[in-house]
Amino acid sequence: MTTTRTVLFDSPFLLGFDHTRALIDRAAKAAAESYPPYNVEQIADTGVRISLAVAGFSPDELTITLEGRQLIIAGKRDEAGKGEQAFLHRGIASRGFIRSFVLADGLEVQGARLEHGLLHVDLIRPEAERQVRRIPITAS
Repeated sequence: MTTTRTVLFDSPFLLGFDHTRALIDRAAKAAAESYPPYNVEQIADTGVRISLAVAGFSPDELTITLEGRQLIIAGKRDEAGKGEQAFLHRGIASRGFIRSFVLADGLEVQGARLEHGLLHVDLIRPEAERQVRRIPITAS
């Protein structure tokens, strides 16, 4: 099966948009992932919260990193000592994951907390200071 790519950024009139194309490709790839499930919600006027369902993961098995504008949340289970367990039914996924989000310019990670099997990552867009700059006028 072949996939078709948008050729919008292949135009010779749109030079230097490689970074934008890479962001769109990363966002499309991230949208195709389905584990773990997550919510994105608006918090007040300037905040956003990403909540991931990470039941069974402890804080030391989760990492959150920010690489440029890409927020990466990863979970890796410690498999030591898990071999003795005999499950009659296993409905809670135990596999590791990497989930990434491309953040808009200006969004900053405010903090993260693990609560009742949900990992909440709070983002905020601080209001930019309004700057007024006087431009000198020269006469020739």
